Amino acid sequence: MINKTRIILFFIFMGLFSVAYQIGAISQVSNDDSSQFLDEFKNLVGGIDGFGIFIHNLTIAVPMFIPGLGIVWGLFSGWATGFAFASIVTAIPALSKIPPLAILYFSPFGVLEMIAYSLGISRSYMIIFAIIKHKSIKSQLLVIAIEIGIVVALLLAGGYLEYSMIEGSKGMVPNVDDL
Repeated sequence: MINKTRIILFFIFMGLFSVAYQIGAISQVSNDDSSQFLDEFKNLVGGIDGFGIFIHNLTIAVPMFIPGLGIVWGLFSGWATGFAFASIVTAIPALSKIPPLAILYFSPFGVLEMIAYSLGISRSYMIIFAIIKHKSIKSQLLVIAIEIGIVVALLLAGGYLEYSMIEGSKGMVPNVDDL
């Protein structure tokens, strides 16, 4: 059974992830840094499919369950994702009209990823809190396993949704290779 504290922590960490993302998204990125980022991004996503997006996002999400460190990793990931958006906006100034949080809150894959990451980050907090209070985490193990399963399902759906949207938008937006 989900208790009120769990729900509150989930939304607190969703808010903190959003703040970290927004801070990254409003960063000033030089043209050189933007070009370097986009080159690395092209190498990372070149030929990636829905399953590849899922695996990439899963490698980001799993460490978020590490007690304590998962909080730092999760917030850094939020900032880095926002910074990626800022880098793309530097290369494609027309995108500056899109509020950064709109990508996070109004794209189906953005919402799924944010929910998945917020589950991991908040669970990291709950585990480290239990450890600090010298409480056994054995009672949390089943819930942790269920939450990891939920994260896997969310990211799998999100990966294929994101890939589908990328494929559907080809020809409508500038190709990353043209930047």
